[in-house]
Amino acid sequence: MRAQRGPVPWAAVTRGALAAGPLLLAALLAGRASLGVVAAIAAMLAGINDRPGSRRTSIRRIGVPALAGAVGLLVGSYAGAHLGAFALTLVLTGLGLVGGGISAIGPVASGTGTQLLVTSAVGAGMPLPDPVWQTAPAFLAGAGWLLALRLLLPTPVSRTGDPRPGRGRGPYRPDSRFAPRPDKRSDPRPDPRPDPRPDPRPGPRPDVRLDFRFDGERAAVAEVYDAVAALLDAAGTEHAGARRAALTAALDHAQDALAGPRLRRHPSSAAERRLHAQYAAALPLGEAATALAWAERTVPKRAAEGPRRLAAAVRGNSLAGPLPAPARTDPALRALDAALLHAAEVFDRGRAPDLHTRRRSVAALVRTVLGAGGREYALRAGLCFGAAVATAQALHHGHWYGAHQHWYWLPATAVFLVKPDLGPLVSRVLCRAAGTVLGALLFAGFAAVLPRPEGLVVLVAVCGALVPVAARHFAAQTTVVTVLVLALVMVGGEPQASAGRIGETLLACAIVLIVGHLPVPGQRGGGVRARIDAADAAAHAYLVHVLGESDDRAARWTLRREAYRTLAEARAAIARAAAELPALARHSAGADEVAAVLERLVDTTTACAVHLDDTGRLTPRHTERLAALRDELATRRGRVGRSRTLA
Repeated sequence: MRAQRGPVPWAAVTRGALAAGPLLLAALLAGRASLGVVAAIAAMLAGINDRPGSRRTSIRRIGVPALAGAVGLLVGSYAGAHLGAFALTLVLTGLGLVGGGISAIGPVASGTGTQLLVTSAVGAGMPLPDPVWQTAPAFLAGAGWLLALRLLLPTPVSRTGDPRPGRGRGPYRPDSRFAPRPDKRSDPRPDPRPDPRPDPRPGPRPDVRLDFRFDGERAAVAEVYDAVAALLDAAGTEHAGARRAALTAALDHAQDALAGPRLRRHPSSAAERRLHAQYAAALPLGEAATALAWAERTVPKRAAEGPRRLAAAVRGNSLAGPLPAPARTDPALRALDAALLHAAEVFDRGRAPDLHTRRRSVAALVRTVLGAGGREYALRAGLCFGAAVATAQALHHGHWYGAHQHWYWLPATAVFLVKPDLGPLVSRVLCRAAGTVLGALLFAGFAAVLPRPEGLVVLVAVCGALVPVAARHFAAQTTVVTVLVLALVMVGGEPQASAGRIGETLLACAIVLIVGHLPVPGQRGGGVRARIDAADAAAHAYLVHVLGESDDRAARWTLRREAYRTLAEARAAIARAAAELPALARHSAGADEVAAVLERLVDTTTACAVHLDDTGRLTPRHTERLAALRDELATRRGRVGRSRTLA
């Protein structure tokens, strides 16, 4: 129920203001108001999916759901025009099963399934005067317009660099004549502090006029180095676990930012190759920092200065300059020093296109959709969507809607409520109900005083600008979207219907609450168990590789990334499930203890890998910790889902 915090995303606010409102205005001037409404709805949905990140990932995050939305609009329009109430309900229920199943794959797939179902409800329940072969391209044009704004407009940080103080900004040397060399770094003695005085050698200052095409990637990679520094600062304290989790999140974000769609398989520009190399150089640093945190011993403050300078160099698009060397008193510190040496060379001239990630095959995606988590999500989404469609059809044919004949609101609301990745079910319902009531009342007041249609166009533009800010809380987002949609449908010719929309929203809330807590065939909590199983398998593969003493470090880093990523996904699913009502939360009880053991196992495996690199053998502490974790995991694992354990 708490709102997220952070700075105002002014770039996203600007895109929102330039998206739905101008599209609607252009359509009105051209005399095609209905097509303008469709394009503005697409731009609004694309704005909801317009999250922080790189431009490359926005293509997939916005474009793939938009394509699914166009398909849903086609299916819904044809089904609504040619099928009776019963057949239409069956078709849309089947579509709900499909949309729910594919939503279990990941965040982008979840947005894809949501838009598929929402637009199918709009196509069937809000008949438009234009033919379908015009409305679907209009929908794609609206989403494509916001995507074009996302790709072409520079963000403020891309023009100003990173002028924030205290980010480890050191003496940079963009000219290769002053590139750091392993034997040119600062004195490697253990205790001296890095020299805070500016470097007296002449050289050009870093260029802050950055290439804005890669500002999202550059910020993501810099956050990885900052997270490494934060973990080194927290080593030996009670905050080490949280900092290690933050490092995993930063690595996941950077990996996604760099691995998005491109025209060529490998990075094709020098700037992109440089970012890939800088990301790859952070992996051994993260490994060494994790091993130091596992050892539960504090490290000198100067150890974190090197990663901070590297982070500032990434933000400034410059070389790192001299890096303070840590003491080489144990294997983990020696690994950290070697990683800094490697980073110093990489930041000068290194190239590393490998992102240490493996794409999931089609067969793996199908197994996810048809697995326990996919089946549970599909069944819940299909039943809720089908029940909402059936109820809306009954009200529509019973003439309960009054002056307006559009019945899309009820099933579309149910789709947004049934999404598990938006938070616990009850909190989603409460936020949706409160947001809709407030939004409908606000729109009723605006509709009474604003001139038409120009006042409504301005209202749409303002709401589009507020969507990125309101995304911090589901109730606030619902309020803004409610005002925006009601303004759009009024421009399209529907009378003011705030009271009816409030009633339909409350009815959708009741449907989702009832269906979401019904006992269903099969084992509940399938989504959590599927995530735990994936984390279990990834941890097992990583452990086998490390204990096999393989020299393939690239494969080891790939397996480590998969182990930590699957653990983070499992943790997120467990946290959402634990916040549900007891009727749902009890099906995932005990999963958090299993995830905690797996996390300790992966951390221990990382410490073993670092120690094996240095000495070639494990200490009794390592072997005893592995044995204890194996026994604890065997005890706890059987309490959640299947009884398979790590051998």
